[in-house]
Amino acid sequence: MPERCRHKGGIGAYCAKVLEQFTTSEFNTRCALDRESLSHVRGITVALVDTDPLVEVTPLGTMPCIVIARQGSELDQTDQCDVVVDNDRDLDEILTTIDRCPQAALATVLLLRGVERRSIDESLIAESTTYSLLQSGAEFKQWTNQRVNRSAEIDHESSVLSERVDDHLIITLNRPMRRNAYSSQMRNALAEMLQVALADTTVRAVTMRGAGANFSSGGDLDEFGSFADPVTAHMSRLTSSVGASLNALRERLGQQLRCELHGENFGAGVELPAFAGWVVAKAETRLCLPEIALGLVPGAGGTASLPRRIGRQRTAWLALTGRAIDAHRAFEWGLIDEIST
Repeated sequence: MPERCRHKGGIGAYCAKVLEQFTTSEFNTRCALDRESLSHVRGITVALVDTDPLVEVTPLGTMPCIVIARQGSELDQTDQCDVVVDNDRDLDEILTTIDRCPQAALATVLLLRGVERRSIDESLIAESTTYSLLQSGAEFKQWTNQRVNRSAEIDHESSVLSERVDDHLIITLNRPMRRNAYSSQMRNALAEMLQVALADTTVRAVTMRGAGANFSSGGDLDEFGSFADPVTAHMSRLTSSVGASLNALRERLGQQLRCELHGENFGAGVELPAFAGWVVAKAETRLCLPEIALGLVPGAGGTASLPRRIGRQRTAWLALTGRAIDAHRAFEWGLIDEIST
């Protein structure tokens, strides 16, 4: 029978939903004989597998539960599990996040499965569709109900600045008083600027940076849920897709599409730079994917851009822990390419 856990530290932080633990052989047997029981709908939100280096884990496919593997074997094969943990702190944080927003957590790992076989554009469409679906869900509604209603501010100055130096286009996110929160106004302006760079073949280098204390603090929370309906929001994201434009520019410019990071960066402030051909970060830079705690998945292209750099399991780790990593770990993983002084 599944093991129900209460908050006692470690695995006990997973206090409301059902966790079942397996050996590798037990997990494979369950998949073969009763795969449907491994489902959030049937009460199993997480399957925790103690990996055996001599036994391969059954491929995940469309299994509707989150599969976590303890470190202990070579798990570089991307079909074996959703995320790998090597200590109780990581496991505790992941299970706590899943307990808080199980639907958003499951949606995130499902998006990441098979990402290697999809194009960037296909991944962006899948991500935006899932994001919009979750905007209609109970978890996002609970988060919005807990927030104090504030009207989104209209920028009276340009939220994105550009400067052309010979064949080099320098783009600066320019909402320093809001820590460069990624508003729809900023997204539209940035998308338009990138489209101009794509059309102008004399542009041979593009650098993105942020004014003020950081590159970007992520999505503007005052705008979350402000669209008339999630379908309209979905169409808006696809119409002004910064991720798609950055990917197209990277294909043309390679490492000459650069992003310079500094300060605390969340959500879009991590997802968009990952599209670049070369990412430079100050030593004090920190990066975090907090969206699951809001009842959402990464929505600025992160499920498309991050796996290309660090693989889907580490992308899932970032999203499921919600923990910020420093520049040194980001460099070790390949999320950034250079640490500057």
